[in-house]
Amino acid sequence: MRVLGISAFYHDSAAALIEDGKLVAAAQEERFTRKKHDSAFPEKAVDYCLGEAGIKLADIDYVAFYDKPFLKFERLLETYLAFAPRGFNSFRMAMPLWLKEKLFQKTLLRDEMKKWQPDFDWQKRLLFGEHHQSHAASAFFPSPYEEAAILCMDGVGEWATTSLGWGQGNKLEMLKEIHFPHSLGLLYSAFTYYTGFKVNSGEYKVMGLAPYGEPRFKDTILNNVIDLKEDGTFRLDQSYFDYCTGLRMTNDKFAELFGGPARKPDKELLTQKHMDLAASIQAVTEEIVLRLARSVKKETGARNICLAGGVALNCVANGKLLRENIFDGIWVQPAAGDAGGAVGAAFAAYHGYLGQARKLNGHMDGMEGSYLGPKYEDDEVAERLTKAGARFVRLPYEKMIFHTAEALANEKAVGWMQGRMEFGPRSLGARSILGDARSPSMQKTLNLKVKYRESFRPFAPAVLREDVTKYFDIHTDSPYMLMVAPVKEERRRAMTAEEEKLFGIDKLNVPRSDIPAVTHIDYSGRIQTVHEETNKPFHDLISAFKQQTGSSVVVNTSFNVRGEPIVCTPEDAFRCFMGSEIEVLVIGNCFLKKEDQDPALKLDYKNAFELD
Repeated sequence: MRVLGISAFYHDSAAALIEDGKLVAAAQEERFTRKKHDSAFPEKAVDYCLGEAGIKLADIDYVAFYDKPFLKFERLLETYLAFAPRGFNSFRMAMPLWLKEKLFQKTLLRDEMKKWQPDFDWQKRLLFGEHHQSHAASAFFPSPYEEAAILCMDGVGEWATTSLGWGQGNKLEMLKEIHFPHSLGLLYSAFTYYTGFKVNSGEYKVMGLAPYGEPRFKDTILNNVIDLKEDGTFRLDQSYFDYCTGLRMTNDKFAELFGGPARKPDKELLTQKHMDLAASIQAVTEEIVLRLARSVKKETGARNICLAGGVALNCVANGKLLRENIFDGIWVQPAAGDAGGAVGAAFAAYHGYLGQARKLNGHMDGMEGSYLGPKYEDDEVAERLTKAGARFVRLPYEKMIFHTAEALANEKAVGWMQGRMEFGPRSLGARSILGDARSPSMQKTLNLKVKYRESFRPFAPAVLREDVTKYFDIHTDSPYMLMVAPVKEERRRAMTAEEEKLFGIDKLNVPRSDIPAVTHIDYSGRIQTVHEETNKPFHDLISAFKQQTGSSVVVNTSFNVRGEPIVCTPEDAFRCFMGSEIEVLVIGNCFLKKEDQDPALKLDYKNAFELD
C-alpha cells in the first residue's frame, strides 16, 4: 500500500511517500528549483519520491493533499466580511488569484497528476486532509510513542491556529482548537515584521536575537495585545494588527504602543530596543507554550507529547518545555512547518482513511533521522564534479574521514555532503557546513564570510550522542536540533567585570565556554545529537575529530548562503563552495581544497540571492 503526500500553494511545497507504513522518501521543492520557500506544485519533489521507490504514479494507491482549499477560502471570505470595508485593497488583490487558481486546487492537482498518468482517477484516488490534522499526523505517527497528546501551533491553516489532539496506535483524534485570527504564530510573525525581518523566514532571527535583550515589553504585550488565560488559551486584540485586512502585519496603534514605526529591513541598524522586543515576544511565547502544555497534561493525563506546526520549530521554547518535566517524552516533527504537512497528509490517509496498522520499531522514531532526500554515489559525484570543472582527489573512506577531521581541527570551514539529503529546515550532517566549536572566532567567521548573514545568528553544536551529557544539561536525544539546553556549568567561562558591562551585540565576541562557537550568550546551545544508526559518516567524522582534538563537538550549520535553499546536488555544493569562503569541500569520497580550484570558476554569492 502506497500513499503520496503533497503540500503546496502556500509555503514550502513538498512531497512524501509512504510504502507499507514506512516513510521512504520526502523532499522540499525548493531544493530542486533553487527557489527559497518555493510554493509551486512540487513536481520535482514528486518525481524524486517516485524515482526513489522505483515506481510510477500508477503504482500509488492514493494521493493525499495537506489541507482543504474550500475551508481556507471560507475563512478568507468571512474575515473580509467581518472587517469590511477595511481591507478592500487586500481583498481586491487576493480574490483574482483565489478565483483563478487556489479555489480550484482539486482541478490543479488532477491536471498535475495527469502529467504522470493520463488516466489518473482523481475522484477515487485524491484525498484532502485538514491542515492541522496533517500537522498532528506528522507529529504523532512517526513518533516513537504508542500513545501521546499532540499539540499543533502555527500561523493558520483553514481556521485552526492552535490545536490539541490525541494519538493512540493508528488512531488520531482532534480534541480542541483555537481559531483565526487568534494565532500564536501570527503574533510572533507580527514581531518578526516589526523588528524588520521577513515574515515566514525571519522568525529564527528573532529567536536568535532574544538573548541579547531584556523582556521589558513582556507585560506590555500581556496587558494590551493578548488576553492569555491560565490554561494557555488566548485572544489577540485585533486593533493592533493588519494581517486580517491589510498588506502588513502591524498597524499605527501597534507602533504607538511600542514607541515607533517598524524597522526597515536591512536599512536601519538593530538597536537594544529591537533586542528587547525579541526577548519579550520570546518570553510570551514560552509562557503560552508552557501553560498549554500543563493544561494538556491535566486534561489528557498523557505521559508523552508530540509537537508540530511552525511554532514547534522554536527550539528555545521546546527546551524550556523539556526542562519543566511536564511529560516523560517530547517528540517534535523535524519538518514541523508546512513542508511536513506532506508527511502528515500521507500518514493520515494511510492510518486514518485506510485503517492500516502502525508499526513501532521499539527504539527510534519513523523519520529515519530525517535523511529522506536524494543521495549520489561516489562515481556519479566524481563525474558531475569533473563536468563542473572541479579539481579534487578521491580518498578511501578512512582517509577521507581523517583529513576532514584534520581540516576542522585546523579551523577550516568545511562543506560536507554525504548520503541522503535532510528533510525539513535543518541541516543534520548530510548537507552541512562544519567548523571547530572550540574556536572563539568561528561563529563570526561563518556568519560574515561564509553564510553572509547577520553576525548575531547562533550555530548549532553537533555532538556525539554518547557524549552529550559531558557538554550540556540534557539527558535525552535531540537528533533534529529542536531542543536548546544549557552548557554544563564546569565548561562555562565567567565574564570579567568589564565584559559584564557590555550591551547587545557587543557581547557576541566574548567567549562563554570551552566550546565558544556554539555557546549562545545565555550559555545555551541548540543541540544535535549525532547517532551512528542514522548517520554513520557524520558520527565517524566527529569521532575522528575527538581522537585528534579530545573534543566531540563541531559547529553544524546549513550548507547554503543567506537566502539560498540548502544544497541538494554535487553541482549545488560546488557552486556554493566557489561562491563563499568555505575552504574545504567533501562530497562522498571526493576531497576538494579551495586553493586547488580554477580561479576563473570563483563566484560572487554574497549578493546572489534575495535576502531571507
